[in-house]
Amino acid sequence: MKRVGLVVAYDGTKYSGWQTQPNGITIQGVLNDTLSELLGEKIETIGASRTDAGVHALGNVAVFDTESRIPGEKFSYALNQRLPEDIRIQLSEEVEPDFHPRYCDSEKTYEYRILNRHFPVPTERLYSYFYHYKLDVDKMKEATSYLIGRHDFASFCGSGAQVKTTIRTVTSMDVWRDGDMVTIRISGTGFLYNMVRIISGTLIEIGNGQYPPERMDKILKACDRGAAGPTAPAQGLTLMGIEFF
Repeated sequence: MKRVGLVVAYDGTKYSGWQTQPNGITIQGVLNDTLSELLGEKIETIGASRTDAGVHALGNVAVFDTESRIPGEKFSYALNQRLPEDIRIQLSEEVEPDFHPRYCDSEKTYEYRILNRHFPVPTERLYSYFYHYKLDVDKMKEATSYLIGRHDFASFCGSGAQVKTTIRTVTSMDVWRDGDMVTIRISGTGFLYNMVRIISGTLIEIGNGQYPPERMDKILKACDRGAAGPTAPAQGLTLMGIEFF
């Protein structure tokens, strides 16, 4: 028995998220079925990040155990010949038997993209959130300074989350504009349910002048979901990558 690690990229538009569900097609479900058919054994993958429906990834990480003699580095080629075009393996390799992508120390990086212009662009509709009111990127960036570090992020936790603690560590944040595209980048050692999307929705309210940047500090200290802004739509979010320590 060996454990194989995969770096998985996908367009999440047509999927009901990462995690296998009784009803709905998921990234994990497609991977499990494809691997099981390829290897002739029941395969259950374990993913590092359970992205929501409509969320994309360039570098999610998954592992699976197998009795196969296929070298770890060959699985990327074998799987990419069988997977649908909106899921692709970027890297495969044999990993240590005790490597668990969800519980090993890691840093995840997400980007949230906002198309900020008067009219939408059809080719961007599935990969960014269209927002037509002008955003002040400098104010948004100033607001991010309150979030960096180890804090209680209860104000940015989606309803229905079952966690022992809402304390998380954000290691870095940035906001920048490139033409009409505003990008929010956030890295951290762990994130709550919908945390990045709620932070993004709150930054949009600050960027449009609804609140000053220092409002973010009050929202954070409130530890109340009602204090923060809306959950930004899923299509703007991409998991860029995961670094393991």
